Amino acid sequence: MNTFFDPELHRYLIGSLFIFAGILHFVRPAFFMKIMPDYLPWHKPLVLISGFFEIAGGIGIMVPTLQIFSSWGLILLLLAVLPANITMFQKAHHKHGFSLYTLMLLLRLPLQFVLIWWVYWAGVL
Repeated sequence: MNTFFDPELHRYLIGSLFIFAGILHFVRPAFFMKIMPDYLPWHKPLVLISGFFEIAGGIGIMVPTLQIFSSWGLILLLLAVLPANITMFQKAHHKHGFSLYTLMLLLRLPLQFVLIWWVYWAGVL
């Protein structure tokens, strides 16, 4: 069954997305450090740790024996980084006011829950 609604296809798609995003944490850590909430210490180590777990989860969701465990890990990771997405919007809004850019960041917040559902559907159900 190789249709668009095949969960296996989606495990590879979302796994690849997480691997790519995780690699970006190592290639461009400064970008991710800027969006970290100020109340969190050790910004660079946390960026690198989250990048590692994005890569590990992305690989794991593609391995049948690891997919459920990895899916739950990715869901927890998506919830854990939600404050960074909120901070990214807040900092942009404070700097630029309400603009197309800040609107896109605001609309990105519910996307986090779409990603959570996508991981759950592809890897757990």
